[in-house]
Amino acid sequence: MKTTRRHFLGSVSIAGLTIPNIISSKAWAAKPSDTINLGFIGFGRMNQSHLNFFLGQSDCRVVGVAEVAKVRLAEAMKRVKGKYGSNHGCKAYNDFREIISDKSVDGVVIGTPDHWHAMPAIMAADAKKDIYCEKPLTVTVRAALETLKAARRNNIVFQVGSQQRSEFGGRFRKAVECIRNGRIGEVKKVKIGVGNPAVFCDLPTERKPDGIDWELWQGPAPERGFNKILCPIDVHRHFPQWRRYSEYAGGGLSDMGAHHYDIAKWAMNLDETIPVKVLPPKEGNSGLTMVYENGVEFVHESTADRFNDCVFYGSEGTLYVDRSGIDANPKSAVSSSFGKDAWRLEEIGGNHKRNWIDCIRSRKKPVADVALGAHTSILCSMANIGYQIRNEVMWDPKTYGCNSELGNKIANRFGRGEWKFT
Repeated sequence: MKTTRRHFLGSVSIAGLTIPNIISSKAWAAKPSDTINLGFIGFGRMNQSHLNFFLGQSDCRVVGVAEVAKVRLAEAMKRVKGKYGSNHGCKAYNDFREIISDKSVDGVVIGTPDHWHAMPAIMAADAKKDIYCEKPLTVTVRAALETLKAARRNNIVFQVGSQQRSEFGGRFRKAVECIRNGRIGEVKKVKIGVGNPAVFCDLPTERKPDGIDWELWQGPAPERGFNKILCPIDVHRHFPQWRRYSEYAGGGLSDMGAHHYDIAKWAMNLDETIPVKVLPPKEGNSGLTMVYENGVEFVHESTADRFNDCVFYGSEGTLYVDRSGIDANPKSAVSSSFGKDAWRLEEIGGNHKRNWIDCIRSRKKPVADVALGAHTSILCSMANIGYQIRNEVMWDPKTYGCNSELGNKIANRFGRGEWKFT
């Protein structure tokens, strides 16, 4: 396959990277009795939940929160005070770099909009902080590779928030075990039912309210005027719609695709490679097919009757899984027990965030290690690129470049002003 590399990463190649199961010990070498000090970057919808969880962990201490909206920062500090009391010692920041420069912080929890995942993660990794980062890991291909490189060169424990690998009653784990054990025969096609690809942001400019650092919220994204749809002005319980726009995210395709493409590639033992071909439809937001070197196809479906699920099509049956359940035809594919010689996943407990803390102590790779999250993010980026280009695109799994000049430009996009890769 001929691959255009001029606009991509040059010498970057991750495919041959050897990744050990045990991550090298950090200088502080946590003992079981040690408290793990955590800093929070962002206090939107997801980090509200994460903060509540970690405040409840007896072996963790929240020592810092960074948030660009003053009302949300005040709410975070209120929750910290409610747990620890007035002498909580937790510091409040507008700028996340203050948390990264704090030597008392052992790990950071990143719960920002997607365009703000890569840069804080890279900076935190270079500061030797362990990381829990919301999914999808990044918006672009290059950002994913740069984040993975930073994590590996610093030997940190990096968990991506693809919690279907550990939670939801273990039904996704069971689906993976059924597929890997050949319960429905040879699988050559997986349909992934998630939302639409991203669109360009055309929201009107509104008056920016006091108490929001809009310039810092934009960060590496293209400069534009404020709109509360992108950055709510309150302590919100909904999921803000920056997710729809390609400047900040990958649409519904990436938002839930970061979960369901993740399960598809896990089940098919394709966790750390990428497809070689992307075939988008000429129009519409559904039907894009990605083809791997071994012939396995991932088909994106964004329709009313296909929502947040995976369907595996095998030579001897079909298996369906979503967050509410798992089913198969024949039923025995999921109902019968596994024999003693069956391929099984390692038991890691049923809480994704707790798995990260446990791995900080053991220095083992977590269940959704950064390499896995990076490749899931890249899959979603490739699909979005296909929908944008509307032509067949060939990809090279060694260079992560493609045969489209525009495709490479989109894949390599990242940064504005001071927020650029060197």
